[in-house]
Amino acid sequence: MDFEFTPEQLDFVKEVEEFLDANDDPEVFDVTRENMAQIVDTPLRRKFMAKVGEQGWLGITWPEEYGGKDGEGIYEYLLNEALAARGGPQIGKGVGIIGKTIISHGSEKLKQEFLPKILRNEVEFAVGYSEPNAGSDAASMQLKATKVEGGWRLNGQKTWTTSAHFADWYWVGARTDPDAPKHYGITLFLVPMNHPNITVKGIWTMGDERTNEVYLDDVFVPDDYVVGELNKGFQYISEALDLERFTLFTYSPTAQRLDVLTEYVKGSTRDGEPLKDDAVVRSQIAHLHTEAEVARVLGLKFVFASSQGGAPPTSEASEYKLFTTEYSRRLANASMDIGGVGTQLRVRDEDAPMKGRSESTYRYTVIDTIGGGASEIQKNIIARRKLGLPKNF
Repeated sequence: MDFEFTPEQLDFVKEVEEFLDANDDPEVFDVTRENMAQIVDTPLRRKFMAKVGEQGWLGITWPEEYGGKDGEGIYEYLLNEALAARGGPQIGKGVGIIGKTIISHGSEKLKQEFLPKILRNEVEFAVGYSEPNAGSDAASMQLKATKVEGGWRLNGQKTWTTSAHFADWYWVGARTDPDAPKHYGITLFLVPMNHPNITVKGIWTMGDERTNEVYLDDVFVPDDYVVGELNKGFQYISEALDLERFTLFTYSPTAQRLDVLTEYVKGSTRDGEPLKDDAVVRSQIAHLHTEAEVARVLGLKFVFASSQGGAPPTSEASEYKLFTTEYSRRLANASMDIGGVGTQLRVRDEDAPMKGRSESTYRYTVIDTIGGGASEIQKNIIARRKLGLPKNF
């Protein structure tokens, strides 16, 4: 594969950067939120993404018949990386998980109702897979869906639903056949978040971000809002998770933090000696830069594999997610170690090394290794699907 971008792709990057310069706003862009900065959780961020939609960029890879441009995935990648580099909201769940699943499996009604709104960024979604006893193992979900006249009744609890407190719709998985094997018998539903029988309770993470518990108490969902075929929800979830594992964890914020650490090492001293002359520190920085290139290339490898047609490449998605989030954690640890005791000061503290960036990323990167499927889950996927190892080894 060719790792160089074409002139057309570079022209697109330039166009995006000029757009971002023209719409720069500290209330919209915040690099210190790391990968959580992609969430469209304020009115200003929502308005900004509507402007992105006006550019025709939210549906770059969608088929033209649904308002997209039938473009190559590399353009979506370049757009997301440019947004992430500035700590801005990104194309998100609507375009990726929800939109692409509806295009592939949804009814004509769902396509007509949701796809135009997604392209205009008029709707925000929360994704409900995890439960108290079904975290990274989404196939173990037990939220109960009972068939009634004209639809379904949903009862149960979800957790770690990050966008539930501001989303318009809930993209939720529920068990419609309790007697089927755990990877079957799950169905996806679309439920309005303002339903009176939905209760949302906040959970604050160590990264100062809010996620949520969601309780569904006899929530009625009409048959029209069943996504795809009954009992095939886990298959749809698996396809979408491959996209989430890639798009949720962009490379550019990590590269930026590496630049911050490198500049700090270049200009700092320890015991009167330049930090850049310390052999141990030099070795650490060299390793971190080498691993950064590996992360970047793994991302491009996923984009290339996705462009070959068919379902998203599962193994490549897991390889990228596993390596990049674990590398990001190692980078945060190294920043804390090299910066010394002052790195424990909070982010934006002018007296802290690197203005406290190390402290915030140290907290955020723990979350990154869990979201979208924990590192252990990614290792299992790679072992089975890439290496051909049995489930019990």
